[in-house]
Amino acid sequence: MSLQAKIPAEDAISHARDVIQIEADAILALLDRIGSEFEMACERILACKGRVVVTGMGKSGHVGGKIASTLASTGTPAFFVHPGEASHGDLGMITPDDLVIAIANSGETPEIISILPVVKRICSGLIVLTGNTGSRLAQEADVCLDVGVAKEACPHNLAPTASSTATLVMGDALAVAVQRLRGFSEMDFARTHPGGTLGKRLLLYASDLMHSGDALPLVSGDATMQELLLEMSSKSLGMVGVVDENKELLGMFTDGDLRRALSSAVNIYESAAVDVVNRDPFTIRSDTLAAEIVKIMRDYAQQGPHAINGLFVVDDSGAVVGALNTHDLLRAGVI
Repeated sequence: MSLQAKIPAEDAISHARDVIQIEADAILALLDRIGSEFEMACERILACKGRVVVTGMGKSGHVGGKIASTLASTGTPAFFVHPGEASHGDLGMITPDDLVIAIANSGETPEIISILPVVKRICSGLIVLTGNTGSRLAQEADVCLDVGVAKEACPHNLAPTASSTATLVMGDALAVAVQRLRGFSEMDFARTHPGGTLGKRLLLYASDLMHSGDALPLVSGDATMQELLLEMSSKSLGMVGVVDENKELLGMFTDGDLRRALSSAVNIYESAAVDVVNRDPFTIRSDTLAAEIVKIMRDYAQQGPHAINGLFVVDDSGAVVGALNTHDLLRAGVI
């Protein structure tokens, strides 16, 4: 077909819808197969003292790699081993405490069949995902999960399409069911995803983000408005705290407070700092999670007339020990 050739739009749309419908039907057919075998598979994975080793050839291998990754990120140590490489030394990666999940739509994949005797001998169990429950691989399995499909989405019923989708969904079902049975929490998830936004929110604390020491924008209770504004400008956090001799927070003044003061005709040159500050600012502790800081800021913005763009961190005695703002959260990748 030349670059200028056009195909009827209705044909492309019709073909795409056919594919989606076939694959959706394949997924829905799995619902009736979730029973005792699936339960046993979950029990085997939960009881595994080592790692779950996933193997598969071709498209099944690509799906297996994703299943292994999902298991690992949801609380089940897992990795993928290519069956071709396994017969050339990578079987040494499998220990007696490990559990193997073998994926093969036909159940007769030569590369997997060839390593089957060794796998059965050295690992603690074998779970098979296959579309052929009468195959040799299925017969050798401790647990066999049927992922067979009525037909592939490929018009020739050859290219793995619906079958690979069904296998992927069954793998997700296993991983998430085990995750919930294991009690794998949001915090646990964050520990395996420290580079992601969720991980940063749940692993970083105010103490990791806050400015402290000389970087703190603070003035004393008897400071003038001019001194307050100079301090706020020099520290570039968009806020300043007014503290007493023990560094306990008497009030807080922000860029927003300055705009509101000017709009209400407050004489900023003659007023004392302590007379114009917010005397009831929201504060946090150094062990406040970044996730909670984000929630505080969002909730406050929804409930009150003004948003919180910065917070002071105080210790048990109420003394200011740190300060942070939304820019600090953005730099840390928390929001």
